[in-house]
Parts: sequence; C-alpha cells; structure tokens
Amino acid sequence: MTLKSLNTDKSWTLFLDRDGVINKKLDNDYVKHWIEFEFVEGAFMALRKLSTVFGKIVVVTNQQGIGKRLYRTEDLELIHKNMQYEIAYHGGRIDSVYFSPHLHSENHPTRKPGIGMALQAKEQHPEINFEKSIVVGDSMSDMEFGRKAGMKTVFISETKKTDPLIDYNFSSLYDFSEAL
Repeated sequence: MTLKSLNTDKSWTLFLDRDGVINKKLDNDYVKHWIEFEFVEGAFMALRKLSTVFGKIVVVTNQQGIGKRLYRTEDLELIHKNMQYEIAYHGGRIDSVYFSPHLHSENHPTRKPGIGMALQAKEQHPEINFEKSIVVGDSMSDMEFGRKAGMKTVFISETKKTDPLIDYNFSSLYDFSEAL
C-alpha cells in the first residue's frame, strides 16, 4: 500500500514526534534551551507542504528531561513557542504541542508508547479520528503509540527497518512529505 492510496485530505491528522523528526537529536542529551534547538534539513519545506494536506498537525513528545530536573516546563514551553513561530514564519503550522514530562520508569499513560497525548489531542480537537491519522517518529515507541491508537505509522531513519508496527519508512520528514 502506498501513501497516496490513503487519500489523505483535510479530514486527516498528522501526529509528529519532535526530536529526530522536526529538530536534530542531541547525542546523550536533551534540548534544554532554544539555542540548542536545530531544525532538521528540509523541515520547513516539509511542514509547509504538510500544512496544505492535513487538517490538524500535532506534536507529541516525551520530555523526561523535565522529570530529571535538567530543564523546566517553562523552558520547554518557550522552545515550543519559538518552534511554532519559526515554522509559521516559513509557511507551515503546528496546531498543538503535547508533551509528557514523566520518567520512563514511571510508566505514565501520557508517555509514549502510552496514548495519553493522543487522547489529550482528541479532547482538545474532537474532530480527530485516529483511523484517519498518521504518526511520524524515529523510535519504536512512536510506532507502538500509533499502532495502539489505531493510526498509520511512519518510521524516520536513514536505514529501512522492517517491523509489524511500521507501515512506511522514510529517511526524513521531507521525504515523507514528498511521497504524499
């Protein structure tokens, strides 16, 4: 099945992981301040195109650095505000951002692969239909999150990965946007 066969339109929702999809991941570290946030190549062009395809674009991101007290919720909110501003400035959009500050060890329902952030998004945007949603992420917890919620899954990696949780593989958000 190809992406085009899904017939995505404005009734569809795109769920995006943040680190490794929109911005570069830091090796063995967290993006704690805006100055450390660097968009991945092609992110602006991808988000500009995706904004014309999807009715809602939502970011869902685990941020256990808050739980580890490496940065504050206020720091993260400023990062997200600046991220949304830059994306809008370049012609794209992010409608909402959800994050889970909980530690992996807490097994909190909002922390991916739990679907708490998807449920928060649906509560805020009742028109979201998980069967007409795609999640794009670079970890297997993103894929499990999508599968548990009933979404299509897109795995972002330089190397193709075969797993029952993955519907599609792309090397970047830009490559995914070009395939639609």
